[in-house]
Amino acid sequence: MSGRTSPARADGTPDGGAVLRMEHFRFTAADVMTPGQRLTRGRLRIAGLIFSGLFALVALKLADATVIEPMKPKPVAAMRRPEPPPPAMPGGETPAAAVDFAILNARATITDRNGEILAISLPTASVVANPAKLIDADEATDKLLTVLPQLDGADVRRRLHEENRQFVYIARQITPAQQIAINALGIPGIEFEHTERRRYPLGTVAAHVLGGVDVDGKGIAGVEKFFDARLRADPSPLKLSLDVRVQAVVRDELLKAMTEFQAIGACGIVMDVRTGEVIALVSLPDYDANLVGKASDDERFNRAVQGNYEPGSTFKLQDAALALDSGTVQIWNGFDATSPIHIGRFTINDFEGKHRWLYLPEILAYSSNIGAAKMAEAVGPEKQRAWMERMGMLAPLGIELPEARTPSAPSAANWKEIATLTIGFGHGIAVSPLHVVAGTAAIANGGTYYRPTILAHDADAPPRGGIRLMQQSTSDTVRKLMRLVVTDGFGKSAEVPGYYVGGKTGTAEKISGHGYNKNSRVSAFMSAFPMNAPRYAVYMMLDEPKADASTHGYATAGWVSAPAAGRVIARIGPMLGLLPDIEDAATINAQLYIPLQPGHPPNARGNLPPGAASVPVAGQPHPLATTPAAAPTPVRSDPSAPQTVAVR
Repeated sequence: MSGRTSPARADGTPDGGAVLRMEHFRFTAADVMTPGQRLTRGRLRIAGLIFSGLFALVALKLADATVIEPMKPKPVAAMRRPEPPPPAMPGGETPAAAVDFAILNARATITDRNGEILAISLPTASVVANPAKLIDADEATDKLLTVLPQLDGADVRRRLHEENRQFVYIARQITPAQQIAINALGIPGIEFEHTERRRYPLGTVAAHVLGGVDVDGKGIAGVEKFFDARLRADPSPLKLSLDVRVQAVVRDELLKAMTEFQAIGACGIVMDVRTGEVIALVSLPDYDANLVGKASDDERFNRAVQGNYEPGSTFKLQDAALALDSGTVQIWNGFDATSPIHIGRFTINDFEGKHRWLYLPEILAYSSNIGAAKMAEAVGPEKQRAWMERMGMLAPLGIELPEARTPSAPSAANWKEIATLTIGFGHGIAVSPLHVVAGTAAIANGGTYYRPTILAHDADAPPRGGIRLMQQSTSDTVRKLMRLVVTDGFGKSAEVPGYYVGGKTGTAEKISGHGYNKNSRVSAFMSAFPMNAPRYAVYMMLDEPKADASTHGYATAGWVSAPAAGRVIARIGPMLGLLPDIEDAATINAQLYIPLQPGHPPNARGNLPPGAASVPVAGQPHPLATTPAAAPTPVRSDPSAPQTVAVR
């Protein structure tokens, strides 16, 4: 053998070549666990299975209640207390037992026609006390003043010392932070009453329409007062016909004109002539509806429905419609306006009159008082009064605003010759601006009168009912006359290319002392557009405007109100889905054209000027038929200011 050591020996194995073997042993938990431990493990397994089952049941129940068949909330009615609220205490105060009434009966929201929120009620709290439960009234008062320093401490002490009372109001509509601070004071006998606070997010927007509520949440003006019961009982929103976008535009332009001409007040109205819905109603000065209690009488005065004014020459549209519809005159007839009308001690004259015979279109375009008075005289007092009655000019409008007034007009017994003449050009009768708008809308829409409304008309509901007052042909003719006032008369500054505006100026002197004051007037422009298919009526009025250099010393409607109406129409047209139509201008102008001096057909009767030509009506020339409408030009003066002057 060699001298090398064998591997076995080197590893320390026994001599002789025998090799030791390594064996591996596996022990299980059961092999090392005692019988007691095995029993515990079994019990744990059973408990785990039980808890897993319980958690599975809870998960299934949650899934059923929230996903598969979610629970519906209980109706508010079911949450209300079954017993009636406790009777009021002396002084009109309500026991704290009725504290949750306001929360469960929140006043309904008011929105515009597009869903914009105009009025909403927010939950608040009032601090109330039960003097009989107070330990120390003076100490309670001192603590309350640390949170509500605006309180009258002496008054609070006096009322808290009246131990015979069980309910005393301390403060109304406090903030949540104040409620937390007072609650932390821990004063026995001091509690909280859940109330609500009416908020008007848009402030002055539509303030005269909305009105306002008192400290108890009761409506005191506007739709808040008119629909007070409905707003308390029905939680669904009350949708008004107003469009806040249009409302804002009218207010903006009205305020600019009022400021420029230093007027004491102003009024603007937009109405849908097809439904009677009031789209905008603005009266200036106005107020923040959130601060209605701090508004002055002048700010709360709603000139649109509460103010009665002599409408002036805007009433000549009524005069013309009546004369045409009754068959008293035809479009080619006219009246001699050469000389003033003398009746008793009064004289009726024209402002910068033409001093000649005037055709019917000229009477409207040049706003002749003499011509309008003679036209009314031809119709007669009986027909005139009956017409005014059908037009709603002798009664309240019936709109949902409690401030609406009854017009001032002569009684049937006193509707004599002088009344007939002056009412023909808008004097001797006083109506609200909304009366004028509603009556003009009936003339423009084809002859149907719709009662004005401040409520939105549901598009899916049947059309609103109206009363037909005149023939379609009469409406068609007067619409052309309204267009003529803007294209050839004294309403040129209201023209808006593509909207075919029609209208009538009206400047009425206000009564002051024993007669009319020539330096105090109401200047209004009554318009509608587009005259080929009227959709909206627009009325703009300034109360006692002052002339300036830009108006060359005039403060009449053609200078101060008509331009504002034109700006409103240009801005609201696209908002209301009406785009200007320039391409069809020639065709539309031809359809609306009526000459200032129409020729009369052969054998025509009635008032005809001396030497008037006999021209077939169907053959009247249409000078605008082949040329686009001319751009509006400044007017030198506005003869719309009526002059009923007493002869002295």
